[in-house]
Amino acid sequence: MSNTGVITTRLEEWSEGNKEALDALMPLVYEDLRSIARQQLSRLRPNQTLNTTALVNESYAKLQAGNSLDLEDRNHFFAVAACAMRQIIVDEARSLMADKRTGIKVDLDQIPQSIEEHTEQILFVDQLLGRLEQINADLVRLIECRFYAGYTHEETAKILGISLRTAQRRWQQANAWLHELASI
Repeated sequence: MSNTGVITTRLEEWSEGNKEALDALMPLVYEDLRSIARQQLSRLRPNQTLNTTALVNESYAKLQAGNSLDLEDRNHFFAVAACAMRQIIVDEARSLMADKRTGIKVDLDQIPQSIEEHTEQILFVDQLLGRLEQINADLVRLIECRFYAGYTHEETAKILGISLRTAQRRWQQANAWLHELASI
């Protein structure tokens, strides 16, 4: 059985409620999760409190706490893991902002370089994604793959099971929606 087949089997077992299946799955996907975490954290300042191992471990704990999820395949798993990483980064930004209450200035075309310097932007983007989720959840999944997991258009298309052109169109649509929501 290929690695992909084993991953799919473990995901099915986990979806059926077998908690040990996630433990068996992690060694198979750990390096891929580290790659996603490294990609995301490479955008942030080097001396931040989050590191690759911490982000992977926290996302694992978040997945473990999520009980059995109905995951279709390996790509769906990585999209869910990227979403968990997004939540962890946003939680980190919230904790840094706990005592700060300043006006928010956001440039949605700029990717934050550090959590500490761009906490308002990270939190504002998260609020926008919450609002966009109510309008179009598919666009939020695309943003999570591109912005938070750092996937290319090609990788995002494959993970979401859509064509490359559709991924590119949805990216443009997502940017337009975020700009619109930011102005409201």
